[in-house]
Amino acid sequence: MSVGVSIILFVIGIIMLFLGGEGLVKGASRLGRIFGISPVVIGLTVVAFGTSSPEFVVSLIAVLKGSSDIVLGNIIGSNISNIGLILGIGALISPLVIQIRLIKVEVPIMIVLSLIFYGLAWSLNIGLWQGIFLFGALIAFTVYSYFGSKKESEHIEEEFKEFVGSGNTVWKQVLFIVLGLAGLVIGARLVVDSAISIARVAGVSELVISITAVAIGTSLPELATTIIAAIRKEHDIIVGNIIGSNIFNIGILGVISIIHPIAVDSSVLRFEFPVMIFFSLLVLPVMITGKRVSRLEGLLLLVLYAAFIFMVFR
Repeated sequence: MSVGVSIILFVIGIIMLFLGGEGLVKGASRLGRIFGISPVVIGLTVVAFGTSSPEFVVSLIAVLKGSSDIVLGNIIGSNISNIGLILGIGALISPLVIQIRLIKVEVPIMIVLSLIFYGLAWSLNIGLWQGIFLFGALIAFTVYSYFGSKKESEHIEEEFKEFVGSGNTVWKQVLFIVLGLAGLVIGARLVVDSAISIARVAGVSELVISITAVAIGTSLPELATTIIAAIRKEHDIIVGNIIGSNIFNIGILGVISIIHPIAVDSSVLRFEFPVMIFFSLLVLPVMITGKRVSRLEGLLLLVLYAAFIFMVFR
């Protein structure tokens, strides 16, 4: 397969991942509302997982194909791009006002979980027990967030309705879910197969392709949400979505490693992992200064992300 054909298939796969994730999230969310499930519960389960579903399906297919580099590159690269690229773009469009709860609770949780993820990777193999621990941490975070979010249920209700829209026909929502899942699976296969092909033909590693192109592609739901929310000045959605996505991505890797062990290349421990930790730590000082992310700080995040991409390809 030529590089040109592989790139076309990769783009088609990314589009299918994006549309599939959107269909799954909105179909399942509306179905939950039809059956009277609390928007808090749906928001912290269906919506939170749904925006990370491209990372999950791509990682699952990659690990079953024996491509652990794509799994790690996808998760690490997504977490870096969520902060450097997506948070940066959001702040450039509209300076982001930060709630103190995020600074005191969610961001420290993301940092601690990222450090634990890095520590577990030093065994050069993330297997069953490490996966159970990471998945357990995700469950604990979801339960904690649920009880914390109940205090803001009215605000969440309004944001939720605006996010998922309305729908009162069961079969239509089931169709959304089925088509969404199909789009995710087919799109993920196209992305993984074409990424492997591009890496081989272009003479670069699967890790490089996954930590850049694949990671950005699977982060498209977060990017789309950020741009729309920034234009509407819905800052809570932007920051909560990015921090929550990073936490969910690590938890998702835990699920994948329960299904199949993930081999860790030692080179990742020396560069990509430290960069992920750096961006995770950088969030705190950026948010604490004036309890907002200014346009200048957004530009700084984008410049640092561009420098990271340059270093990956050097």
